[in-house]
Amino acid sequence: MAKKSAIEKNNRRAALVKKFAGKRARLKAIARDESLSLEERFAARLKLAELPRNSSKTRLRNRCEVTGRPRGVYRKLKMSRIALRELGSQGKIPGLVKSSW
Repeated sequence: MAKKSAIEKNNRRAALVKKFAGKRARLKAIARDESLSLEERFAARLKLAELPRNSSKTRLRNRCEVTGRPRGVYRKLKMSRIALRELGSQGKIPGLVKSSW
């Protein structure tokens, strides 16, 4: 099990990403638009830099929903390889058969 503080920090980041997603997307679109003047694009980049760093999507960490483990997480299942193996062995995941020999 991961530290509660690390899990909560990631949850706070996720909330910030969701909150600033629209504003960040608009500013990025302005900054990339070649038809606008250089001053307008630069102003958009400055405003983008003023946003909180943790509102960037790249600062989010994929964590296991079951244990909070940060590494070895399957994106599709939102679960770590270890949690997947344990739940599969217990028969709690439909359609998953863990082989043993």
